[in-house]
Amino acid sequence: MTGRATSTVLIDNDRVRVTRWRFAPGAATGWHVHEYDYVIVPLTAGTLELVEPEGTRDSHLTVGAPYFREDGVEHDVVNTNDHDFTFIEIEMRQ
Repeated sequence: MTGRATSTVLIDNDRVRVTRWRFAPGAATGWHVHEYDYVIVPLTAGTLELVEPEGTRDSHLTVGAPYFREDGVEHDVVNTNDHDFTFIEIEMRQ
């Protein structure tokens, strides 16, 4: 792993938090647990490695193709591409 992904909070209120995540090649979020349901909207196409309690798996993402996950997800997310990777994370607080 090389470095940490960077996050920029774009909206943060009582209902949602919207964050842009940017990953250099090899960068990772670090281990974390999601406390809210969330939607990811990829702004880059490629593959991210998800390191989860059950093991490691690849997630193949397409620009603009969102996906939803419920709260409680535990993982580290790693950019295994040879290019920068960016996505928007929308956390739903209600």
